[in-house]
Amino acid sequence: MRLLLIGLCSALIIAPVADAQDVSPTREATAPTPVTRLEEALVLAYESNPNLLGQRGILRSTDALYPGARSAYGPQVSLEGRHQFAWDRTQLQTGNYAGIDGFASTAALVFSQPLFSFGRRYASEQSALAQIDLGRNQLRLTEAQTMLTVIRDYLFLVRDRDVANITAENLALLDRQLSASAARFRVREITSTDLQQVETRVAIARTQVLNAQGSVGVSQSRFLQSVGALPGTLASPPPLDPGVATLDDAYAIAENESPLILAARAREKSSRAELAAARADQYPNVTMQSSGAYGTVTPYSNTRRTTELRSAIVVGIPLIDGGNRRARIEGAEQANDADWRLLDAALRDTRQAVAETWNNWHAAEQSVQYFRTAIEAARKAYDGAVIQEKAGARTTLDVLDLARDLLNVRTSHASAMANEYVARASLIAAMGRLEAPLLLPDVRRYDPDTNFRNQRWRGDVPLVTSILSGLDSIPVRDLETDRTYRDPAANLRSNNVVSVPVP
Repeated sequence: MRLLLIGLCSALIIAPVADAQDVSPTREATAPTPVTRLEEALVLAYESNPNLLGQRGILRSTDALYPGARSAYGPQVSLEGRHQFAWDRTQLQTGNYAGIDGFASTAALVFSQPLFSFGRRYASEQSALAQIDLGRNQLRLTEAQTMLTVIRDYLFLVRDRDVANITAENLALLDRQLSASAARFRVREITSTDLQQVETRVAIARTQVLNAQGSVGVSQSRFLQSVGALPGTLASPPPLDPGVATLDDAYAIAENESPLILAARAREKSSRAELAAARADQYPNVTMQSSGAYGTVTPYSNTRRTTELRSAIVVGIPLIDGGNRRARIEGAEQANDADWRLLDAALRDTRQAVAETWNNWHAAEQSVQYFRTAIEAARKAYDGAVIQEKAGARTTLDVLDLARDLLNVRTSHASAMANEYVARASLIAAMGRLEAPLLLPDVRRYDPDTNFRNQRWRGDVPLVTSILSGLDSIPVRDLETDRTYRDPAANLRSNNVVSVPVP
C-alpha cells in the first residue's frame, strides 16, 4: 500500500500541459516569479492557463473531423486469409453414412470505391468544417473569459490592497483621535460619553482592517488561480481603450466579431449540413466494387486451386425502412430550426451584454470624477471639524461622522476605479476583441490554423478526393451561406445611457 501511494503521488507531480505549437517533453515546471504588471499577468495566463490550454486541445481534436470526413471519398481495401478444416457426414441410407474431411486455404482481396452519394459525404464534410469553426469561436470565448478574469482579479486585488491601506490609515487617524480625546478627558474638556464614542469607532475600525485584510487574502488566492503566479507590488494598469465612440458602433463591431454570435452561426451551419445528409439518405448510393479470390475448388483439399476476379458498379436504392429516414429528417429539421432560433438569442444576448457594459463603463467613469471631488471635500471637512472641535464649535460625534464619511468616499473611489477599468474590459470582451494578441501585440499568438493545416489533407487521395467532393456537392446547396436573423427585434437599438455633465 505504501508503494502504491508513492507511485500515485509521483504520477501527480507532472509538468504542465504544453501547447501543441511548443511541446517540450524535457521541460521542467518552475515556479514563475511574482507578477507586478497587468501585461505580465495576461501573457502568463495566455501561455499557461489550464482552461485555455485545455480548450486548445479540444479544438485540435475537432480538427481531425475534417480529414475523417474527407476520407470517406477514398477507396477501401481489405484482405482476408483463411485456413480452415471441414468435416461433413452425410446419410446415404438407413445406417449407412459417408464422410469427407480435409484442410483448405483461401485468400480474398476486396476493393471498394465510393462514387456518388447524392450529397451525403459532402454534407458530412461541411458539418465537420462548421464544427471546427464552432470550436474556434468557443476557444475565443474561453480566451476572452480568461483575459477578463485576469484583468478583474488584478484590478480587484489592487482595489482591496488600497482599501486595506485606507482602513489602516483610518484606524491610525482614530487612534490619534482617541489619544487626544483621552488627554482632553483627563482635564475634563470632554465627557466620558465623548471618549466612549471614539473608543467605539476605534473598535469598529479594527474590525474593518481585519475584514479588509481578509479580502486581500481572498483576492490573492483568486489572482493565483487565474494568473498562475503570486502577485508582487502591482503597478497601475495600462490605458485600455474600447475603440468605440457610440453604442451603435459597439453593436456593429459585436455583430461582426462576437464569438458568441459566430459560434451560433457555426452551430446552425453544422445542423443544416446534418439535415442535408439526412435528406440525401433517401437517394441512391453509387459504389464501384472489385474483388479477387484465390482458393481451393473444394473445402476439403488444397490440391486443386481456383482464382476469381469480380468487378461491378453497385447502385443501392433505399426503398422501405419503416419510417426511420423520415424520422431522422424531421428530427434534423427541428434541430436546425432550434439552432436558427438560438442565433437570434445569441444576437440578443450579445447586444444586452454590450449595452450593459457600455452603461456600466460610462456610469463608473463619471462616478470616478465625482468621487475625486468628494475626497477633497471630505478631507477638508474633517480637518476643519478637528480644529472646530478644539474650539468647542463641533462635537466629538461630528468629527467621528466626518472621519467615517472620508473613509467611505475613499473606499468607494477605489472600488469605482477598479469597476471602471473592468467595465472597459467587459465591453471589449462583449464586442469580441478581448484577445491577448490584440491587447499585447508582442505576445506569441496561438494560431489554430497551424494544426488544421497539418491535419487538412491527411484524409485525401490526390485528385480522386477533390473530384468526388466536387461531384457530390452538386445535389447539396446552401450549406455555407449565413442565415439571416428572424427575430423582429434584430433591427432594434437601445442607447439608454444617461450622461451627467461634469464641470
